[in-house]
Amino acid sequence: MAENGEVERYRQALYDAFQQLDWCIGYLHGIRKTEIASVLAKNRSYIASQVEEGEDEQLPTAQTTE
Repeated sequence: MAENGEVERYRQALYDAFQQLDWCIGYLHGIRKTEIASVLAKNRSYIASQVEEGEDEQLPTAQTTE
């Protein structure tokens, strides 16, 4: 049960970080720093795809070698 709570905390932290990053990207775009905003948007997209891909994998602690 404790693991579920920890996972949920990490998910919430990731969601909060994405919201802040989205705000920054929008702000930079608004002040015409479009090159920086574009790079950040690409990085955000890459991170999001890696997170989604990682959710399909088993946790290392759930695997056994025996």
